[in-house]
Amino acid sequence: MASPNSSQPPHGWRKNFVQRRVSANVDYLRPYRLNWSAIVKPLDESLSHQAEDLPWQSVRRLRYFWLDGLFAAISENFYLGFMTLFALAYGASNGQVGTMTAVANLMGALALFPGARLVEWVGRRKPVVVWSGGGVSRILLLVLAMLPFVIVQPTLAIITIIVLNGFRAFTANLSNPGWTAMVADIVPDSIRGRYFGSRNTAMGVAALLVAPLAGRLIAWGNGWGDEPYFGYQIIFFLAFLFGMVSTFSFQRIEEPPATAEQQAEHHRGDLRRAIRQSPGYVGLVVSAFVWNMALQVAAPFFNVYLVKAFQSTATTIGLLASVSSLTALFGQRVFGRLLDVRGAFWVALTTGLLIPGLPLAWVFITADWQVGIINTFGGFLWAGYNLANFNLLLRLTPDEQRPRAVALYQTAVFSSAVVGPLLGGFLADSVSYQLVFGLSAAGRLLGTVLFALFTVRLVKKVAGERP
Repeated sequence: MASPNSSQPPHGWRKNFVQRRVSANVDYLRPYRLNWSAIVKPLDESLSHQAEDLPWQSVRRLRYFWLDGLFAAISENFYLGFMTLFALAYGASNGQVGTMTAVANLMGALALFPGARLVEWVGRRKPVVVWSGGGVSRILLLVLAMLPFVIVQPTLAIITIIVLNGFRAFTANLSNPGWTAMVADIVPDSIRGRYFGSRNTAMGVAALLVAPLAGRLIAWGNGWGDEPYFGYQIIFFLAFLFGMVSTFSFQRIEEPPATAEQQAEHHRGDLRRAIRQSPGYVGLVVSAFVWNMALQVAAPFFNVYLVKAFQSTATTIGLLASVSSLTALFGQRVFGRLLDVRGAFWVALTTGLLIPGLPLAWVFITADWQVGIINTFGGFLWAGYNLANFNLLLRLTPDEQRPRAVALYQTAVFSSAVVGPLLGGFLADSVSYQLVFGLSAAGRLLGTVLFALFTVRLVKKVAGERP
C-alpha cells in the first residue's frame, strides 16, 4: 500500500477515473445537452413564433411531443402497411386477413374504457401512456420479429400473428383516452392548426422516406437464402427501435397539472355528464361509427388486391404508399392554415365529401401504377380530414370528462371496425373486390352526411365556427 507521500496514485484511481469519464459522456448524451441543439433549437424558435406569449415550459412540452410524433411515424411506417403482407407470406386467406384486422379492432375497442378508468385510478395520464402504448405495445414488435425463429408451421404462425397483433392493439389503445386528454392540455387551442400541421408534416416526411425503404428491406431480406421472412424481421426490429425513441421522447414531457375541478370530475368518471354538456356529441359518435365501418370494409384489402390481381411486390406497395405521404405534406400546409381560418368543421366536411371517390376509383383500375394517381389525391385529402377530425374531437369533448368521452368515441370507431373487415373478407372471397370498394365509397358518403346533420349545431355552439 502506498504511503501518503508516495508519488504513486492512490489505489483504485483507474476505476474512479473511468467512472468520471463515463459519467461525463452520459451527461453529454442527454437530450437537453448541446448534441440535440441542431434539432431542438430551430424547433423551439418555430414554436415561440407560433405564439409569442407561450411560456418556456409549454415550448418544452411541445418540443418533445413533436419529436414523439416524428419517431412514432417512423416506427409505424416500417410495419403497419406490411402486416397483411406478413400474414400473406405464410399463406393467409382473405378471411384470415379480415379476421386479423377485426381481432385487432375488437381488442382496441375493449381497451378504451379500461384505459379511461385506469387514468382515473392512477390520477395521472402520462404513466399509462408510457407503459402501455409506449412500452408493452412496442415490445410486441420485437416479439413479432422473433416469430419466424420460433414457429415454422404456417397455420400456427398465422394464428400467432393474429393474437400478437390483437394484443398489440389492446395495449396501444389502452393509452388512447389518457393520451388524447393530455394532448388537449399540451397544445394551446390558439395554435393547434399550425402546430399539428407542422407536426404532421414531419410525420409525413418520415412516411415518405420510410415506407419505400421498408418495402426494399423486405425484398432484400427475403432474398437471403431459403429464409422467406427475414425482410419482415428486419422491419419489425427497426420499428421497435424507433418506437422506443418515441417513447423516451414522450417520457420527457412534463404532464400539465390538472385543476381541482378536473381532478374531482376525473375521479367521478360520469359519462352521462359529458353527454349532457355536449348534446351533439352523440351524433358525432354515431357518424364516426358509420364512417369507420365503411373504411374498414375495404382497408385491409387494398394491398391484398394489388398482390393477387397485379402481382405487385412489397417494393411497389411501399412506393405507392410514399405517393400518399408526399401529397400529404402539401395537405398539411394547406389544411393547417385553413383550419385556423375556416374551422375544423368546414375542413372535415369538405374532405369528407371528396374522400368517398377514392375507393370508387379502385373499382376501375387496370394496373397497379394507376393507384399512384389515386394516392396523389388521397394523401392530400386525408391529411386535411385527419387534422380536422382530431381537432373536432378535442373541441367537442368536455374538459372534465375527456378520457371517458374519448373512450366512447373510439369504442364506436373500433366496434365498427370489427364488423367491417369480416364483411369485406367474406364479400371479397364470395363476390369480388370491386363490390367491397363500391360499398366502402357509399358508406363513407353516408357517414359524411350524418356528420353534417348531427354536428353542425354543436360546432356552432361550442366552437363558434361557420359550416
